[in-house]
Amino acid sequence: MKQSFYDLNYSDLETVINQNNLNGSAASVLFNWHYKKKEQTQCLDNIAKLAVDFFQNNFDFSLPEIDTVYESNKDRTVKFLFKLKDAHKVETVLIPFNNKYSICLSSQVGCAMNCSFCFTGKQGLTRNLTTSEIVGQFLQAWRWLATHRPGEERILNIVFMGQGEPLHNFDAVKKACEIFLSKHGTSVGIQKITISTAGYIPGLKRWSEEIPGVNLALSLHSPFEAKRNELIPINKKYPLDEVLTYIDQIPLNKKQFVTYEYILIKDFNDAPGDAKKLGSLLAGKSAYINLIPFNAFPGSHYQSPDLDKIEQFKAVLDTFKIPTLIRGTKGDDVLAACGQLNSKN
Repeated sequence: MKQSFYDLNYSDLETVINQNNLNGSAASVLFNWHYKKKEQTQCLDNIAKLAVDFFQNNFDFSLPEIDTVYESNKDRTVKFLFKLKDAHKVETVLIPFNNKYSICLSSQVGCAMNCSFCFTGKQGLTRNLTTSEIVGQFLQAWRWLATHRPGEERILNIVFMGQGEPLHNFDAVKKACEIFLSKHGTSVGIQKITISTAGYIPGLKRWSEEIPGVNLALSLHSPFEAKRNELIPINKKYPLDEVLTYIDQIPLNKKQFVTYEYILIKDFNDAPGDAKKLGSLLAGKSAYINLIPFNAFPGSHYQSPDLDKIEQFKAVLDTFKIPTLIRGTKGDDVLAACGQLNSKN
């Protein structure tokens, strides 16, 4: 079985080329062809026939197949259902803003975290995605834009907030980031990539050494242990205070913040007391808070608070001088909003 070309970062590709006595210039030519130009057909230009034949015989250039596309009638959000080679499926979301897009990538088929507010958690974990399956979501979404919304194929931000716990699949996510960041590849700015975690400490332990500079978002959702245990079961294994200790050890660049995601659930974690505890917990940190009204999904018993309750919650946080944003919901009419992804057949 051929190896996927899209599983190789630039260093891997150089190693393959050197080990097989091919012209070293092939690495930059191939990365430019497949990542900058985003071509899927085999590169035949500016590359020796020996190298063409080698890659044709040893590497697979196919990408995840777009199974279904859902377009929001409200805000032009696009949700893709991708079919993988083993027939499993994952979802990816393009979120429009100012004639540009953020892309929300999945890192696993399903998720092992079983968070109660998240539809993906009800799916359970099937397997990790490979690097090529992660990178392929980006490339295929870009190609879809180029075909269906020509002139709009500007994906400026990458967020690992789709299906799965990214730090539970650390190696593949790390390598995907290396490809996205490569000056030979898609050349995404390091400040434009954000990886979300529910607080998976084994991944956080590796963060500062292996992917420093990439933005981190923590799914916090409650500063109280009992409530967070209900929302995020792994909090029982990796308690919030330990998670915050590891996050505090991550070196931050100038003007870099850790984003704390907080899903507001009616009559559960939306009271002034919750806001005060959250503010006191994060005060003095390089913190940025995203308040996310809960997005309903089939079978959920949670509800979203009224807007005035959300604004009251933010007003309490404002007294702690922590930058806080109420994040508008996009794509909920096609189950593409935060917490609504689920690709189980």
